[in-house]
Amino acid sequence: ARRLAERNVRFIQIYHGGGHQQQNWDAHFGVEENLTIHCPEVDRPMAALLQDLEQRGLLDETLIVWGGEFGRQPVSQGDQGGRDHNPKGFTCWLAGGGVRGGTSYGETDDLGAEAAVDRRHVRDFHATILRLMGLDHNRLTWFYGGLNQKLTGVQEAHPIAEVMA
Repeated sequence: ARRLAERNVRFIQIYHGGGHQQQNWDAHFGVEENLTIHCPEVDRPMAALLQDLEQRGLLDETLIVWGGEFGRQPVSQGDQGGRDHNPKGFTCWLAGGGVRGGTSYGETDDLGAEAAVDRRHVRDFHATILRLMGLDHNRLTWFYGGLNQKLTGVQEAHPIAEVMA
């Protein structure tokens, strides 16, 4: 990924996961084993990527977005030690270009079941990413199905100013 960034590739995706249970993050059973396998596989490489980009002066102009499409429920799913999908409370992180480093935004309830403080919709997160990339989510539209569609959907989206430098 660093080499691609050095060669001015504009969009780079690093994907980790896929395949059967032991090869992805979809921990409907054995969540402890799953995390024991996968966290070390991404922790050091992501830290190294951030360090490499910073050492080469590329981090300030590179936006890093890390996350998945949902979180996990805070309670066990049955007796197999897994957890079901949770779209109401999950974590993504941003680093690099335009991001206010060290910022934590939002909180879940005491159980960790859903967002409780500074709740935002995923469309706001998308608007934030687009803004950090220098794009106006309100101007990127196309007409489809009788509606003027935006990358962030038809409902109003607001970039999250608190996470931007």
